[in-house]
Amino acid sequence: MASGSTAGMDDDYEALISTTDMELLKRAWRNEKAAPEILRFETALIQRIRGQIQLMEETTEEFSSSGIDPLTVSLYQMDLDRTQYLLRSYLRIRLQKIGKYMFHISNNPEVQNRLSEQEKGFAKRCTEDMERHLEESVLSKLPDNYQAMLKQSIISEENDMVPEPQLDTFVVCKSRRFLGPFQLDGSDELLEMKPDDLCIIHYKSIRERVQEGEIDLV
Repeated sequence: MASGSTAGMDDDYEALISTTDMELLKRAWRNEKAAPEILRFETALIQRIRGQIQLMEETTEEFSSSGIDPLTVSLYQMDLDRTQYLLRSYLRIRLQKIGKYMFHISNNPEVQNRLSEQEKGFAKRCTEDMERHLEESVLSKLPDNYQAMLKQSIISEENDMVPEPQLDTFVVCKSRRFLGPFQLDGSDELLEMKPDDLCIIHYKSIRERVQEGEIDLV
């Protein structure tokens, strides 16, 4: 009976790791790491990955307590560690971007919609804490004309003290499929991309195609 249960768990585990979710997580991680702005949170994928991590943890624990070959347990543990590392790194990169561009995000509903609910809460707390800190330590000691939180002075027409992602940054990318000639941002030049061909280009020129999943960053 025990061996049959173990075999069933083994089949479930093999079915999970044979899916493409790990590759999808790697792709989301690479894109997030290379993109100068925060991308849309991969809600469904992250939920599936967390479910797989839970199953891997349960499987590894069951195997360890059942006297399964230590090498087999070690291989399962390696898969678990690798998945956890990628997930944590993906989330950490996003939190770093939120911390860096908190005011830009708080003033941009479209960017806010790319965040998970937990990230929205984190961004809100970061913004409130930073505003409180700046008010108490700096702004309250400046002349009235220079106490604006997001502007150099009250006569500034725009929020010129808000760090924003540099969308004109060069990135290395490749297309997932053939993309017929399309116009580059701010130029009359047309670009054609073939699958897996590497290209160095301004991020803003392919921004929408990255967001739509047609182009991957490297």
